[in-house]
Amino acid sequence: MIGLWKIGRTIGKGSCGRVRIARHSKTGQYAAIKIISKTIDPNSSIADTAERYKLSIEREVVIMKLTDHPNILRLYDVWETSTELYLILEYVQGGELFDHIVSKGRLAADEGARYFQQVISAVEYFHRFDIAHRDLKPENILLDQDGNIKIADFGMATLQAVDSLLTSACGSPHYAAPELLVENVVYDGAAADVWSCGVILYAMIVGTLPFDSSDLRTLFELINDCNYVLPPDIDPFAQDLICKMLVKDVRKRITIPAIKKHPFFL
Repeated sequence: MIGLWKIGRTIGKGSCGRVRIARHSKTGQYAAIKIISKTIDPNSSIADTAERYKLSIEREVVIMKLTDHPNILRLYDVWETSTELYLILEYVQGGELFDHIVSKGRLAADEGARYFQQVISAVEYFHRFDIAHRDLKPENILLDQDGNIKIADFGMATLQAVDSLLTSACGSPHYAAPELLVENVVYDGAAADVWSCGVILYAMIVGTLPFDSSDLRTLFELINDCNYVLPPDIDPFAQDLICKMLVKDVRKRITIPAIKKHPFFL
């Protein structure tokens, strides 16, 4: 037991922790408990990774405590012992948006639009609090039993003061904006999130990634050159919006308010 939570089976595992399902002993409510070990040997091969993971968890806790939105995964509580940290999170049964896309090949325009509207609603919400997610991708977007999305994993997120720029590049390469690929990068986290949302929209509507290569240098070249192909048979409004989001020049890249006025969004 962790407080009033009865811990059940393991539903996920990584090098630095695991996730187990739990049920509240009084209300019967389910939760997912992320369990992070605090006792990793500093001389072990994963010590550096574990330290970075610990920092990301601390960042995630701070950010998630600030947020309350129907399309953002909820953090119910945090518990700690001398050996482990427990994050008690909303339990979402529908799996990752990534797996949903893979199983379908591509999503119908109306389904993709519905998910996209929810993603943008959540992104607009945390941008309002000067939070940049910096790791938006289908693997970090969960689906609940009603088919609504929940943005998760704020381990790369950061607070960005108004009119300031960020200096640390992070996130997943396939979803990274071109400005993040430059050494000693200085960038607008909100604009980088918009680019990532454009890649997500492409993946939902087309069923593949716009920029894809097993060779990292080639991948970066594709992203930097905005070298992607839109199949002619996809929704024309979706095509137009993707073209406005995947723009190298940050000053010309569409903003969240403009996305909300776009015909595909309406």
